[in-house]
Amino acid sequence: MTPVDYRNQTTLITGASAGIGREFARALARRGSGLVLVARRRDRLDELAAELDVPTTVIPLDLSEPAAGERLAAEIAGRGLSVTSVINNAGFGSHGNFHELDPGRLRDEIAVNVAAVADITRAFLPALRAAGTGVLVNIASLGSYQAGPHMAQYAATKAFVLSLTEAVWQESIGTGLRVLSLAPGLTRTEFFDVVGNDSMTRFGRFQTPEQVVAYGLSVLDRRNPPPSVISGLPNRIMANAGRLLTRRRIVLIGGVAGG
Repeated sequence: MTPVDYRNQTTLITGASAGIGREFARALARRGSGLVLVARRRDRLDELAAELDVPTTVIPLDLSEPAAGERLAAEIAGRGLSVTSVINNAGFGSHGNFHELDPGRLRDEIAVNVAAVADITRAFLPALRAAGTGVLVNIASLGSYQAGPHMAQYAATKAFVLSLTEAVWQESIGTGLRVLSLAPGLTRTEFFDVVGNDSMTRFGRFQTPEQVVAYGLSVLDRRNPPPSVISGLPNRIMANAGRLLTRRRIVLIGGVAGG
């Protein structure tokens, strides 16, 4: 495979109003891709679209609502657009003992982190495979690779994203579509503001959204990209070190880091 040519593509990015999603929009615009930006906050999407020098469509949408992929695909088709690449970035976390968390928030977390990712991937995958020139990137997490005490549901949802994406990677071999699960570690975004707890920030080194996105795009430009990667060498070391420990020890360590 040669490096991805984004100049004749239209890329759908969810969670585009901030953080990694916003940086993906900026980076892909610099590479010439047209964009479809999706998030709940229209004002932020409009502000971002105004700074990008490529055709950009803004779609305000709450991805916690059912059938997000089908509704999004219908909206895009109704505007006469054809999407050739997808970045599933939208997601959020919750912190605390699992049994003490608000059940409504937990349902929304599953809806956005799991159901919407699966639904959007399924809705757009036939067109992406048919085009065979673009990418499908699902944003996972370092937490995908281990249990996350005090962030139990978030880690579980991101483990789903990792598993789903790796399977779709294999199913897409030979189509020309590049499929990647990109797992950031600690990243300087609004994530911990939404979570409402920054205790985990004591552990590890932060990356910037620019670093995460640049790494992800560089992996996609490889001749034979893998199904999944972890951004940041310390994060990769941390994930791989777990293979030397028992599951019991990994979970106990995770409880200290996430408490």
